[in-house]
Amino acid sequence: MISRSLSHTAFHLPSKNLFINNRSPSLNQTIRMAKSLVDETTASGAYNRPPSIFRNFVSRDPTSQFPAESERYHLYVSYACPWASRCLAYLKLKGLDKAISFTSVKPIWEKTKAGDEHTGWIFPVSSAEEPGAEPDPLNGAKSIRALYEIASSNYSGRFTVPVLWDKKQKTIVSNESSDILRMFNSEFNDIAENPALDLYPKPLQAQIDEVNEWVYDGINNGVYKCGFAIKQGPYNEAVTKLYQTLDKCEEILSKQRYLCGNTVTEADIRLFVTLIRFDEVYVVHFKCNKKLIREYPNLFNYTKDIFQLSGISSTVNMEHIKRHYYGSHPFINPSGVIPIGPGTDYSTPHDRDRFSS
Repeated sequence: MISRSLSHTAFHLPSKNLFINNRSPSLNQTIRMAKSLVDETTASGAYNRPPSIFRNFVSRDPTSQFPAESERYHLYVSYACPWASRCLAYLKLKGLDKAISFTSVKPIWEKTKAGDEHTGWIFPVSSAEEPGAEPDPLNGAKSIRALYEIASSNYSGRFTVPVLWDKKQKTIVSNESSDILRMFNSEFNDIAENPALDLYPKPLQAQIDEVNEWVYDGINNGVYKCGFAIKQGPYNEAVTKLYQTLDKCEEILSKQRYLCGNTVTEADIRLFVTLIRFDEVYVVHFKCNKKLIREYPNLFNYTKDIFQLSGISSTVNMEHIKRHYYGSHPFINPSGVIPIGPGTDYSTPHDRDRFSS
């Protein structure tokens, strides 16, 4: 779940052809299974997000290992997870939700297997158990962990969402959200209902990549570095960078409608998924309480603007979001009590149309 594309180094696992990003451990090493996110802090007390492992790429080339075909792929998500939600947002924006099916897990982590202490994403037993979540329709898996174990018998890393699943080969194509965004943006255009929408247009690619870099470091991952820091120094460093980066966004958005001009791009969707969670979760749960998003005039109206794009509101399940964060991190919130507010209505009018479209 890192922010930018990395070079890919191929490797083979039993019966599955996968990609591992080149900063990951070699296959001669055991990839340690983290029991929780607190296990991923460094000796200094700072949070360190591990890289994604599955890095295959769906291609519009019909001869490729993973060709873009209607009804071949399935996206596993959690409405609570910003990385998964941005993939779901693309599915809706591009009009791919008929060609690529998706399933959401339950919001609160539970034990994934008897015999160890790992907690993670679980499927409900029935559709009636958890509104918004459904049982796994393809493999009958009980957890996202089980999908990883189907794809690779020796995988022992993190069992994260999103997961882009190939129904034909019964394996994981990718668990890297930034790669999935690029696939959805361009490789499925022959079967997309909105193929003309290009969220990564060539003239803006260098600018989008640059914005993604500092938004990821300061904001997307920055809130996690605040929330999962276990020492004051790393927290102070992370929260300072977070608000410097939010201030930078506020300044940019005072002059133009979106981050890279007056056209919505990938950079906006990636920022939005963090902003929509900020006041409801990160302010309290992750100690990001210096300033609220609704106290930034431009950022607040911009968040409403993105929320009101066709299909985006259906990807925001605030009940799942709040129940997940406040209920799945007992090392931060042992009681599991969920704060009542603020309940902001993002469907109210915004002022962003003052800029040219």
